[in-house]
Amino acid sequence: MKIAIVYCSNHGTAEKVAFLIAEKQEGNEVDVVNLLKTPNPAIQQYDRIIIGGSIYFGAIQKQIKRFCDYNEDVLEQKELGLFICCMLDEQRKVQFENAFSEKLRLHSRANSCFGGELQFEKLNFLEKLIVRKVAKTGAADLHIDFTAIDQFVNDLNNKAGNVRTGS
Repeated sequence: MKIAIVYCSNHGTAEKVAFLIAEKQEGNEVDVVNLLKTPNPAIQQYDRIIIGGSIYFGAIQKQIKRFCDYNEDVLEQKELGLFICCMLDEQRKVQFENAFSEKLRLHSRANSCFGGELQFEKLNFLEKLIVRKVAKTGAADLHIDFTAIDQFVNDLNNKAGNVRTGS
């Protein structure tokens, strides 16, 4: 099976997750595509497409939105997995729904939020000020949910062959 993992990452968490997912695709041909470097990847050649990004100030990256909107018809013909990385547990459901269209969410075989991590050293000055004010600290005890990644991959693999048509 040919798999594309398409992602955007502002500070590295979604990129880290994309590569962790790629490592778990044993026996498959996997390409990991950063939309910041390759904004219009040709996805017709792939059997499965996994799309994800990070929630940044309440929204997923505009590159992910654009990619999904532009390729929605093709994505509906593929096995699909969708993920976000976000740090606010209480807002993950709403943020996931805002990140991807209902059509894609319903067609997707696996949908998940993998938590997040704060890489404080990668933030610019303004971002650091905002984080300090919101989190009341310079660091956070946030983490990537590795169990959720394993479950996401299992969901994708266990549902293989049960193609949803989106209807």
